Amino acid sequence: MKTARIELSVPAEAVFARSVRMMAANLAVCIDMNVDDVEEVRMAAEEGFVLSCATKPGICAIGFTLSDQGIAMDFSLGTALEDTGELELARLLLSAVCDEFAIDRASAKLHLMKRVS
Repeated sequence: MKTARIELSVPAEAVFARSVRMMAANLAVCIDMNVDDVEEVRMAAEEGFVLSCATKPGICAIGFTLSDQGIAMDFSLGTALEDTGELELARLLLSAVCDEFAIDRASAKLHLMKRVS
């Protein structure tokens, strides 16, 4: 598969978490990830979206990049990104289910990557 980029723009409201989670899971299936990987992508997408919403961006822009290696997800972040216990819990969870996890404060982006097993 050549690389494919999918952009999704969602209001930063909890009610849309399921839509983001289902889109991510569907895209993971498209690149032939196994059931365990799909579940981890689903979990990472939801946590990434919740983290993005907590930073109050108004609109959460999510970029999915698909390749033979896996799926990358980039979430926009708002200006309310604070180092709190909630952020630390999100870091712990996302670090556990993703192969790459990074917050870039300069570009206000959360980057997650899950590789195909």
